[in-house]
Amino acid sequence: MIRGAHAILYSANAEADRAFFRDVLDYPFVDAGHGWLIFALPPAELAIHPAETNGGHELFLMCDDVTLFIAQMSERGVVCSDVRTERWGLITYLTLPGGGALGVYEPTHPSPLNPG
Repeated sequence: MIRGAHAILYSANAEADRAFFRDVLDYPFVDAGHGWLIFALPPAELAIHPAETNGGHELFLMCDDVTLFIAQMSERGVVCSDVRTERWGLITYLTLPGGGALGVYEPTHPSPLNPG
């Protein structure tokens, strides 16, 4: 019945953030018209966490090697935060051109994407 998910990042500078995903992260995309780029995302997971209120959502990108990701971003002029070790993975944050933060992590938790 469901064939995919559509995530939305709200940005104070959507054009710059679209260019970042297109040119720096090299995500495949289509132009839906008038510069509205829609990007293909890699396979995804969904976790549901307890909260005091409903409606909050977060987006994290996952990678196989966070150290290598940081090195690749550095080569492209993108600064990443120091790596933090969490019980579920190794995480870094980068600041998008529009000013928002985006977490990228190397999971250490079991994943339905790698059931082996």
